[in-house]
Amino acid sequence: MARIRRLSSADWFRKPGPEAGEVADRAAEEAADEIASIAAEMEQWDGTAEAEPSHRRERGRQRLASLAGALAGVLGRGGRTAAQGTVLGVRTLADRLLDAAPRIPVRDLATLRAQHPGATDPEQLADRLTAGAVKASAGIGAGVGAVAMLPTPPAMAVEIAAETLAVAGIEVKLIAELHEVYGMRAQGGVTDRASAYVNAWTNRRGIDLTRPVGMAALRLSGELKQQLRRRLTRSTLRKVPTLTPLLIGAGIGATINSRDTRRLSDQVRNDLRRRVPPDPGYWARAQPPETPSRARSRPR
Repeated sequence: MARIRRLSSADWFRKPGPEAGEVADRAAEEAADEIASIAAEMEQWDGTAEAEPSHRRERGRQRLASLAGALAGVLGRGGRTAAQGTVLGVRTLADRLLDAAPRIPVRDLATLRAQHPGATDPEQLADRLTAGAVKASAGIGAGVGAVAMLPTPPAMAVEIAAETLAVAGIEVKLIAELHEVYGMRAQGGVTDRASAYVNAWTNRRGIDLTRPVGMAALRLSGELKQQLRRRLTRSTLRKVPTLTPLLIGAGIGATINSRDTRRLSDQVRNDLRRRVPPDPGYWARAQPPETPSRARSRPR
């Protein structure tokens, strides 16, 4: 489990010292790693077993506490800087998501089929991945709603920022693996593919394999960065209702995140279905090797 950083009210109004830049750099790395780690946990929700709501809230609370602590270090400890989190944060959140994207583990189709042998076609496998991502994002929403009674408005703003990035990481992973399922893997290396999937998350559609978007292009293009910031702003504003007290906020946060993640999956899947995979035989080639037990059970 990732280290959990707990914040007190005094942390938000402590004046930044000369080492603030170095602290912010370390915090940025920590935040990127935490986002990727939260996204990786989506794999634990792929199965049919439903975790207890209390477990989802507690797990979401722990991960968000760690991510919020890292984001606080990125934004700075001064009260004025923290109070501007909702403005300054949009630019910072975009950078943190771009930093985290190449670190998010993406399973290839062969691995996905081996882990889900009961899924006999792309639609069944995509259904299972979507269900796992929906449960994971709901757990994050329940976690932030359950601890939204924080002492200062800046702290609440950072909690919402943490939730936004956590859910975005889960959804970027989902989009990447849906592209694997439909035979539409992005081109290039890990960083280029990651940027293409962030762009797909921003635009709510599948990637265009004829127009790959590299990480350098995504970072340098003013239009692409503006689109990403606008998407993060909309996502952040939609999560404000999770700041209602205790379990009411937990229920609202889980519902909003579940609905939004499922809608995103539907939009991307609908777009991918209209595209022709470059390799028509991709699904059959990713079939997992037959185990002895499966061979014995096969009718003769």
